[in-house]
Amino acid sequence: MPTLSEALLAGAPPEELERAALPEEYTAAYIRAEDAGMFEGVGDKDVRKSLHVGQVPMPELAPDEVLVAVMASAVNYNTVWSAMFEPIPTFRFLKQFAAQGGWAERHDLPYHVLGSDGAGVIVRKGSGVRRWQVGDHVVTSCVQVDDQEPATHGDGMMGAEQRIWGFETNFGGLAHYAVVRASQLIPKAAHLSWEEAACNPLCASTAYRMLVGDRGARIKQGDVVLIWGAAGGLGAYATQFVRNGGGIPVGVVSSPEKAEAARRLGCELVVDRSEIGLDDSIADDPAKVIEVGKRLGRIIRKGVGEDPHVVFEHVGRATFGVSMFVVRRGGTVVTCGSSSGYQHTYDNRYLWMKLKRVIGSHAANLQEQWEANRLFATGRIVPTLSTVHPLAEIGEAARSVQTNRHIGKVGVLCQATAPGQGVTDPVLRASIGEDRLNPLRDLHQVRTAS
Repeated sequence: MPTLSEALLAGAPPEELERAALPEEYTAAYIRAEDAGMFEGVGDKDVRKSLHVGQVPMPELAPDEVLVAVMASAVNYNTVWSAMFEPIPTFRFLKQFAAQGGWAERHDLPYHVLGSDGAGVIVRKGSGVRRWQVGDHVVTSCVQVDDQEPATHGDGMMGAEQRIWGFETNFGGLAHYAVVRASQLIPKAAHLSWEEAACNPLCASTAYRMLVGDRGARIKQGDVVLIWGAAGGLGAYATQFVRNGGGIPVGVVSSPEKAEAARRLGCELVVDRSEIGLDDSIADDPAKVIEVGKRLGRIIRKGVGEDPHVVFEHVGRATFGVSMFVVRRGGTVVTCGSSSGYQHTYDNRYLWMKLKRVIGSHAANLQEQWEANRLFATGRIVPTLSTVHPLAEIGEAARSVQTNRHIGKVGVLCQATAPGQGVTDPVLRASIGEDRLNPLRDLHQVRTAS
């Protein structure tokens, strides 16, 4: 009898997948608790030194979980945070989760299997799983919620016990197998390859909630939306959602190569950071923040005729003060992160006297995830994959994101043996077209970092 991996790659039917024995160990990318202090006092916290790939024990499934054979995954910035042990080592999250007792205790281990994106095949399911079957092709929501918590039923992201899978939980997606709650599952778009499908869920759904969903900025036709990092993991999807919804995306990027990516994705105006004199040091100088904001405002008004209705924020400390200044009277700054630092400084007069709003946003609930996935399934939004690495090269893949050398999303092949596998609707794929589905793939090859 073939091994489970052999059966998967051969496209075996569900009954054969169920008969194949589960391996006692599997290959995964992980960090170790014993390394948590390795970067203390170190200037360059190079994640290639802390990320490991090796064998880990196969965990037992809870009744509401499935085991997904991960064909492909992707790097998110939370992988970088985990591997840098910042802002705190994620082992603290695992201990907090384990304190609930029961099945949660499995997560408190001396290693942490990372990864908050994934696409693959269900190979086992718990006794309480009803709507999914072995053999289903799925992608995974990055959010785990407690369905017995009242707030979850109003909005999954408002539950105190919601967690980001593979960051605040163990057994994540940068591995050959992953433990996933049934309430995380989303059907894989049939015309996408494994790596194309895997790169979308976390960033695309986050951008969807921020811009389109009822709890975000709720952009409308004609809205001018300023998007920081418009060629990055989040910004590349934000650009598409704005364009798809009839808005006017204005992107800020850090290189000519990224400017070209932003234009391909639909930005009507692209601004290089160097044009406005933006660097990380201006956050500590209020006068420079206003100066940069005025410069950016002039460029935007000249390019599209008016100030932004919405600013899409995720950079944080380096850009937040400028965002608060440049958004129009009554406009909205929506933020989901702070990759350049969490302590934001801004002139509050521009918030209260010009009646602006700030909306905090985090990931997306399952309904929003499904709504975003529908746009992929119909070809209206496309993957932003630029490069693909094998799992064995997770260190280099994560390093490219850490040093901001990437464009769009960085994919990782797990059990898939080559790019392009997993397409089950070639007719739809042909009708959309390879160029449309892969706007960034010929644009960028990640350089080896020193």
